Amino acid sequence: MDDHLFPPFAPETNEPRPRRFKPIPVRMIIPNMITLMAVCLGLTAVRLAFEGRFEPAVIAIVVAAVLDGIDGRVARLLKGTSRFGAELDSLADFVNFGCAPALILYSFTLHHLKSLGWIVALIFAIAMALRLARFNVMLDDPDRPEWKKDYFVGMPAPAGALTALLPLYLHFLGLTFGPGLAPAALAYILVLAILVISTVPTYAGKTIGKRVPREYVLPIFVVTVAGFGLFISFPFETLAVVSIAYLCAIPIGANQYRRRLKAEAAAAALPRENPVA
Repeated sequence: MDDHLFPPFAPETNEPRPRRFKPIPVRMIIPNMITLMAVCLGLTAVRLAFEGRFEPAVIAIVVAAVLDGIDGRVARLLKGTSRFGAELDSLADFVNFGCAPALILYSFTLHHLKSLGWIVALIFAIAMALRLARFNVMLDDPDRPEWKKDYFVGMPAPAGALTALLPLYLHFLGLTFGPGLAPAALAYILVLAILVISTVPTYAGKTIGKRVPREYVLPIFVVTVAGFGLFISFPFETLAVVSIAYLCAIPIGANQYRRRLKAEAAAAALPRENPVA
């Protein structure tokens, strides 16, 4: 009669419950943590710019660019690449190299031009988003020749952000960007936005061999130490020189790309011109 009040009780067993989700290896988390640190730096750079602290804001963007170059290599080294990491990296690039530089530049000099300056800041940020979307699509292109991996289509996001900050580098070196030079900065940023979404090939060097000739090892060490020392001692001078040199190298890389493209076309046409009897 009272059986329904005291249903039979089955004691708990020591058997582990089946896990609903599989555990994620730490090697797949580390690269994403690096990416998230880069996003924190990009957002902090915006805050610093709004507070008028432009020098640490620029350094934050530079460090974010360094972390952006590290996270993918760390993921490949640890065999921790994933689709999630690739999507997170793209979103981080948009924040760090699209939104953050646009807001910093607007706070620094474009605000002198009011709505026109804001429009150019928007154009730069949107151009970076379009560039990243196109980059993600091209990654899935199976018909792309191997040698073309040495080139980006358009200016890459980190390079576009760092070169866009050239007016700040020059300002730190003594060139005051007041209302008089704001139109020059606006034109410069607009040109960079066009380069970011253009199809102009820029050299990437991704397929350079992993082994270095023995005679080049010591010179590479010396150049690396010298470059690091220059950046630590003269950060904004170094950034300004590197930015200008990079912009000057774009036509050289584009010309090299065209020559390699013509060589590939000539090699492809050779069997048709000389058919086997």
